[in-house]
Amino acid sequence: MVVLSKIYTRTGDKGDTALGDGQRVAKHSARVSAYGTSDELNAFVGVARLEATGEMDEALARIQNDLFDLGADMCRPDMAKDAEAEYPPLRMADAQVDRLEAEIDVMNKELEPLRSFVLPGGSKLSAHLHVCRTVARRAERLATELATEEEVNPAAVRYLNRLSDWFFVASRVANDNGTRDVLWVPGANR
Repeated sequence: MVVLSKIYTRTGDKGDTALGDGQRVAKHSARVSAYGTSDELNAFVGVARLEATGEMDEALARIQNDLFDLGADMCRPDMAKDAEAEYPPLRMADAQVDRLEAEIDVMNKELEPLRSFVLPGGSKLSAHLHVCRTVARRAERLATELATEEEVNPAAVRYLNRLSDWFFVASRVANDNGTRDVLWVPGANR
C-alpha cells in the first residue's frame, strides 16, 4: 500500500531519484525517461477523459491504471531479483496486452477500412486521443531504447505498442466511427 504523508522529500535536489529497488540514478537516465513518459501519457489520458463518456471513459480509466502498473514495472530494473524483493514487484502481464487487442477488435468492427492516412482532429476527443497516441509511441521508443542497454519486461513494451494502436482506433471511434475523420490529401497544397 502507498502512503504519502509528505510530498516533498528534498532527496532529489541534486538531480537523482530512487528506483523501485532503492537504487539511485540520475533523473535524466534512460529508465526514468521511459517511465516518466508513461506518466506524461497518463496525464494526457486524463485530459482526454474530460471529453469521454460511457464505455470510452471506462476504457480510458483502465488504461490510466495500467499506466501506473507500467511505471511500477519499469522503475524496478532487475527482474531476476523479483523473488528477493520484500513485496512482489508489480509487472505488466500479457493479459493487459490481450485486453487491449480485444478492445481494438471490438472498436474496429464498426469502422470502414481506411483509404488514406488520418490527420489528428475531427472531434475534441479524437484530437486528444491522437496526442495520447503520439506520446504512447514516444514512451515505446524510449522503452525499446532502454531495452538495448538494460532489462525491460517484454510485456511492458508490447503493451505500449498495442496502446498506441488502441488510441488510433479509439480516435476514429470518437470521430463518429470514422465519418468525421480528417483524411490526408497527399500534395494538396503544392
